[in-house]
Amino acid sequence: MEIIRVENLKHIYKTAAGEKIALDDVNLKISAGEFISIIGTNGSGKSTLAKHFNALLQPSSGKVFVENLDTADEKNLWEIRSKVGMVFQNPDNEIVAAIVEDDVAFGLENLGIEPSEIRRRVDLALDTVNMTDYKKFAPSKLSGGQKQRIAIAGAIAMQTKIIVFDEPTAMLDPQGRHEVLSTIKKLHENGLTIILITHFMEEAAQAEKIFIMDGGKIIKQGTPQEIFSDVKEIKKIGLDVPAPVELADRLRKKGLKLPKNILTAEDLSNALAK
Repeated sequence: MEIIRVENLKHIYKTAAGEKIALDDVNLKISAGEFISIIGTNGSGKSTLAKHFNALLQPSSGKVFVENLDTADEKNLWEIRSKVGMVFQNPDNEIVAAIVEDDVAFGLENLGIEPSEIRRRVDLALDTVNMTDYKKFAPSKLSGGQKQRIAIAGAIAMQTKIIVFDEPTAMLDPQGRHEVLSTIKKLHENGLTIILITHFMEEAAQAEKIFIMDGGKIIKQGTPQEIFSDVKEIKKIGLDVPAPVELADRLRKKGLKLPKNILTAEDLSNALAK
């Protein structure tokens, strides 16, 4: 079932130097429960597109629909934002309370949810991101990865159907990146629709479908195997490929006959063992 639909979306930023087209005739569809990743170089438009999914930005022209709700209709904004949660790059900018469980409860309290229901949702959200043991901690005492998991818990507690992650691991160390990506994969397994904006190709490769953006347009879409099958084309855009894909490509150039659909270290190991 389709949960997000983007039709001929155009977004223009007005700057002191004039107008800048950030999105130019973007069209895409995302199904409920799907895990998609959007990649592209800096300035390609991927973060601008992400902000349209929960109506933080309004189209200059074209349409964005979330469960058939038009994001340009002000009457729909509250419902859309209750359906679509967002997790941004810097977790410190998303922390609003002095205690972890209070931070997760913040949005629910603003909605006037009954205290017993808030308690239930907060406990469930913290359990989902494996942060129950830290519910009484001060967020300032947590690692970057743990802070991001608290931000994710806040979105889960709001019972959103879709979570948009805009470069959520960009400021984290490898351990923090692993924690957050594991949480994202768990949420997808639990049925949430996941939209991951990332510049880490290994993260993008975890998705079911990848969209490549360049110059405000979607220039290619497909499964990770399809997207990364042409290393030369990906690098021409200015992007990298996952390390196993890069190594497989170099081995092919050395004369080894390897399949084109290698994506992971396990894929490469299995192919070399044959």
